[in-house]
Amino acid sequence: MSHIKNYDIRLSCVVSVMVGFVVMLADLFSRLLFWGGVRDNDSDSKGNGILMLIGLIFLILSPIFGSLMQLALSRKREFLADATAVEFTRNPDGLISALEKLENDPNQLETANSATANMYIVNPFKKNTKEGKKKTSSIWSTHPSTQDRIEALRNLR
Repeated sequence: MSHIKNYDIRLSCVVSVMVGFVVMLADLFSRLLFWGGVRDNDSDSKGNGILMLIGLIFLILSPIFGSLMQLALSRKREFLADATAVEFTRNPDGLISALEKLENDPNQLETANSATANMYIVNPFKKNTKEGKKKTSSIWSTHPSTQDRIEALRNLR
């Protein structure tokens, strides 16, 4: 309900389109430079090689940076969704308890795959981590770690 109220799906779609647009621009730029889309009659133009290299670097790095921006936005929106859920229920302890129960569940989902992992509340792939070691979210995760979410909820009080 919180994601719906905060228009997270719409924002995610807009960000996905914008990232796709940047990738398409990088592709267009690199193709124009590689295939000689910008021609001049000057025979000693030595800048084309440099521009082609810049276009190639942009073509490689733009999808990576775009994906990182999408993932960072998704992690930040999870904190907003948790705060909105507390606003709805007026019970942060209930959400904290639910997150702790989900995190402490020892079962790994057999049907989970990486394509749908972002749709789960917690990471569906349980990893064998040592007890007492705090798991933090990585830059490649779609959700913040459960411990970070619980800590943010405790700070709301």
